[in-house]
Amino acid sequence: MPASSPASTAARPVSGLRNYLSLVLLFVPAVAFGALLLLTPGLAQRLHLQAAFPFVPWQFWVVLLAGAGATYGGVADWRYHRNPLHLKLPAKERDAEALALGAGGVPMFGLMWLAMLSAQPARYLVPIVVVLIYTVVAICYDEFVFHRKRCGPEETRYHRLLVFGNGLAWLAWFHFIYG
Repeated sequence: MPASSPASTAARPVSGLRNYLSLVLLFVPAVAFGALLLLTPGLAQRLHLQAAFPFVPWQFWVVLLAGAGATYGGVADWRYHRNPLHLKLPAKERDAEALALGAGGVPMFGLMWLAMLSAQPARYLVPIVVVLIYTVVAICYDEFVFHRKRCGPEETRYHRLLVFGNGLAWLAWFHFIYG
């Protein structure tokens, strides 16, 4: 059967790394943020970290809470895709989700981290906006092409928690850097 036939693009179970790619990419920014906060020398003074509560600026608390909610939504959605959907998703949908997370979220994290550490964060503003636009387009493509008709109320809640949680976390971090 040719590779472009409808049967070859139909939803089917996933195996190997593709089974976990979106889940792994979901955790990259959270793990990297925490690790880099702990491992970057001299960061406490640069970020105005304190020895007493609240320890960090309010924006980081928003990043933590909104990011945790987004991560929960992403994990819940990933699990929902496993049961009751049993990973019978189109390959294009899996690729769209991985592209939004991997080609949007991971570079965005890197640019935001560099801007936060930079003495001149304005240098990173245009690349951040370009990656932001790409990420929003990738998320909209995934939501409007694959999820608009298929998703029920439960999966829609997971998607909203993931998307709006990440958006709120990003806005708080952006405010810390440029506010």
